[in-house]
Amino acid sequence: METLRVGIIGTGSWTQRAHIPAFLRCQNATVVGICGHGLQRTKEVAKKFNVPFACSDYKELLTREDVDAIDITTSTNRHFQVALDAVEAGKPVLCEKPLATSYKEGRILEQRARAKGVPTKMGFTFRYSPVIQRMKELVDAGFIGDPFHLNGFEQNSQFINPDTPFRWTPNPKSDPIMPGSLEEYGAHLIDLGLWLMGDLSSVVGQMRNTIPQRLIRDYGKVMPINIEDGCVWLGQFKNGALATFQTSFITVGGYPGIEIRLYGSKGALIGRLVEEFGVTETLLAATPEKVEFKPQPIPDRLYPKGYERDESWIEVQFGNLIQHFVDEILHEKEPEGGFVDGVKSEEVATAVYESHLTKRWVDLPLE
Repeated sequence: METLRVGIIGTGSWTQRAHIPAFLRCQNATVVGICGHGLQRTKEVAKKFNVPFACSDYKELLTREDVDAIDITTSTNRHFQVALDAVEAGKPVLCEKPLATSYKEGRILEQRARAKGVPTKMGFTFRYSPVIQRMKELVDAGFIGDPFHLNGFEQNSQFINPDTPFRWTPNPKSDPIMPGSLEEYGAHLIDLGLWLMGDLSSVVGQMRNTIPQRLIRDYGKVMPINIEDGCVWLGQFKNGALATFQTSFITVGGYPGIEIRLYGSKGALIGRLVEEFGVTETLLAATPEKVEFKPQPIPDRLYPKGYERDESWIEVQFGNLIQHFVDEILHEKEPEGGFVDGVKSEEVATAVYESHLTKRWVDLPLE
């Protein structure tokens, strides 16, 4: 194949804002079909982006010979069955995070994909930031030496105003607390930590519901909701390094709000993915001999083809994510950031949640 023909399952705002535009800008991919809940709305989305085929039953995409791969952008509760059916149909799969409603379901998907030899990829967008890609290169080249510490932050003020329509719905049982920022943002942060530093051996965490009443989008009224809007946890990596993590969507600051700090015996790196004053992202480095953190250049090769450095993080990171997915399939490269990484991220988040509920350290893996 010279061009990957993709079927997209999902028609939501993120599909239209990020996924479809990235595929359309990809030089060796094309979107040949899209599936959504309502056929009329799906046809409207298809017309908007010049997609030739629209349907309301995703299995129609799975059986089409002109669909080489599947992109799943549905709500989380549909990920498992849709991904499982796509894997069983032998279609390579890109799936938004989280992979499933539990890491155990995710493990089933990962095992089936591995058994059938189906390439997979998670929508871990921040892996594909040029700054994070460069950090990974420097870590692998030994820049920080023996790893000592990781500090990870994923925080912004997206829902600091309780009158902002909230996409979560209240749990009929007010106790225990529902995961919120840990589920929404922690998946990315955990993935970056594991990718840069290796597996965690144990975690301990604490959650808090700071704003107990919110305007619930699906109900159109203010309601009590016991959801975690801020979470802090500690971790120990198998290599001995220690970590602190913090996620929140009620902390004053810009979007998307990612910051990763790595410290080791030979040096330190700070990757900051926050759009501020016209700058999309920055990378800083220091050494024991030169302790002042200084900006580091990011090579042009780490940006997707045809993109400019001053484009939004959404365009650049999704451009890289989609290009990696396409190239891995067309050129039979070893998949990176696949279902196995989605399972690991979700397992760590589950351990943090369990730690909060039981007030103790939780060892990994959970089984």
